[in-house]
Amino acid sequence: MKQGTLYIVSTPIGNLEDITLRALRILKEVDSIAAEDTRHTKILLDRYDIHKPLISYYSFNKLQKKDKIIALLEEGKKIALVSDAGTPGISDPGAVLIKSAIEKNITITAIPGPAALIMALVISGKPTNKFIFEGFLSNKSAKRRKQLEKLKDEKRTIIIYESCHRITKLLGDIADVMDDREIALARELTKKFEETKRAKASVLLRHFSDTKPRGEFIVII
Repeated sequence: MKQGTLYIVSTPIGNLEDITLRALRILKEVDSIAAEDTRHTKILLDRYDIHKPLISYYSFNKLQKKDKIIALLEEGKKIALVSDAGTPGISDPGAVLIKSAIEKNITITAIPGPAALIMALVISGKPTNKFIFEGFLSNKSAKRRKQLEKLKDEKRTIIIYESCHRITKLLGDIADVMDDREIALARELTKKFEETKRAKASVLLRHFSDTKPRGEFIVII
C-alpha cells in the first residue's frame, strides 16, 4: 500500500487573511488535519468553508496521538499538521511528529507561510544577516539568568519568545544580566493591537509596570 503524505501547513499568526492559496487547497484535499487546538483551527476552517476531520495533537497527548497519526499515514492517508499560529514545528509539539514521520520514511511536504519570529526580526531594526532563535527561556529565574549569561557575548541577533505572564521578569533579567541593552519588543503581530517597541530593557520594564502586558511577546536582542 502506498504511504500517505504529511503536510506541514503554515497558518496565520493572527490575521486570518494571511494564508496562502496553496495552504487552503491542501487543507481542502487532505483526509484529516492534526491541530494543536482544534477549536482555534476550526475558526480558520470555518472562515474558508473547509470541513475536514480534526485530530487533537498538542503537548500533553503528542506521544499517544503521534502513533495514531503515523498509522494513518502508513495506511496511505494525507494529513495536514497545523499549529495554533504560524509554522508547525517551531516551539510546538509538531516537531515530535515530524521526526517520527522521517524515521518511518513517510513523505513530508512543507507549505510555507507566516512565522512570528521572522516577522519580528525584520521589523525590529536589528541585524538580520545572522541570528539565533532561543524559543522560550526557562520559567525558573536562576536558570533563565544563566541562559542569558551564556548569550551575553553573542554577536548574532537573538530572538526569544515570552508570554505576557513572564515578560516583566525576562525584561528585568535582560536589564541586569545583559547590561540593559536596547532591544525590540513585538507583540500581537498582524492583530488589531499589533505593537513594536524599541528601547532599553529597563525602559520597557517601567512601561509594563504601568501597563498590563497582554498577548504573546517576541524579544529581539
